[in-house]
Amino acid sequence: MKHPHSHQDALILKSGEGREYICGNMTAIFKADENETDARYSISEWWMQPHSDGPGAHLHETHDEVFYVLEGSPSILVGEEWVETEKGSMIRIPANTLHDFANRKAERCGLLNFFIPGGFERNMPAIVKWFEENP
Repeated sequence: MKHPHSHQDALILKSGEGREYICGNMTAIFKADENETDARYSISEWWMQPHSDGPGAHLHETHDEVFYVLEGSPSILVGEEWVETEKGSMIRIPANTLHDFANRKAERCGLLNFFIPGGFERNMPAIVKWFEENP
């Protein structure tokens, strides 16, 4: 018998469904992670309130990321350059590249994130705790 979230099963989630993590002015909603994808990738939405910072500049030594703008116009740091985006924009960030994102606008924005390979979701409890301790 297969696990109900096996990577071999179809995965269908409606708008707003997934595992939600509140990170200050950001909300992450994980749609698929290592359990559903056999750790090949993770998919999450990142929603930011108006005029709010993202996670802070960081890099992942062995993981690529792809960001697709769902709503609004987030600013995305790629290396040393901030890129202004709009709905429908896509940015691929190779492993070992400094990056960040922020919402400098007056309306909410949302990013769809593909983290390759998967496993990033293991960090979410610690990230949530950090934001709770550093409001």
